[in-house]
Amino acid sequence: MNPLKPLRCGVALIGLAAALAVLPVRAETITMASTTSTEQSGLFAHLLPAFKAASGIDVKVVAQGTGQALDTARRGDADVVFVHDQAAEEKFVADGFAVKRYPVMYNDFVLIGPAPDPAGAKGKDIVAALGKLAAANAPFISRGDKSGTHAAELRYWKQAGLDDKGGGYKECGCGMGPALNMASSMDAYVLSDRGTWLSFKNPGDLKVLVEGDKRLFNQYGVMVVNPARHAHVKAAAAQKFADWVTSKAGQDTIASYKINGQQLFFPNANQ
Repeated sequence: MNPLKPLRCGVALIGLAAALAVLPVRAETITMASTTSTEQSGLFAHLLPAFKAASGIDVKVVAQGTGQALDTARRGDADVVFVHDQAAEEKFVADGFAVKRYPVMYNDFVLIGPAPDPAGAKGKDIVAALGKLAAANAPFISRGDKSGTHAAELRYWKQAGLDDKGGGYKECGCGMGPALNMASSMDAYVLSDRGTWLSFKNPGDLKVLVEGDKRLFNQYGVMVVNPARHAHVKAAAAQKFADWVTSKAGQDTIASYKINGQQLFFPNANQ
């Protein structure tokens, strides 16, 4: 037997161990189904790096309308959901797809329209404003995508008692950013969450016309997908996100996100 063979083997094993020690450890990744407003407003670009720094967990975001995000989670294609349609979220929990809903933050919806406001919609009453748009057959871009914003818009039309929304009503089946772009190019009216509007870079002649109505309140919630429904869900890591985003560190990070000095979202997890 070659007396150097054991020595060479030992050196090789030491070298292999050293090489393995310097290999980067891959961070755990969770998938979050969320709204286009949290993505397109820039909030996640601000929030998720802070969460990774605190937890070591990466978050892959699937940005959709709230209805689509909840459907994604129902199929087991997401570990956590971060959306803004409280009635739909509570049904998601009641149906057993999550164990608990956690309130996280809020902002508000605003009615955007052309500065000259030919339909005379400006004011603080969203229901009265929609009535004026319908009567004037004013151009109105609806997201038409079962998002939280679309659900809110339909609530307001219902409260206005209007089945006929006027000849200018069009559904785009698109996210908030594209809907705003369409409204900008057509000098049309559109309902938007304030966060996406403040981050929108193509306003054209559009401005906020209706704000301040308490019905325009826009609450966001987070839910961990129930592993009893989908065993492959990374529930422990998803719960770490839910716990962090509702903690003081997460809430402070949300509050610190501003554009041109304006705060886009207001944390209220503990209220």
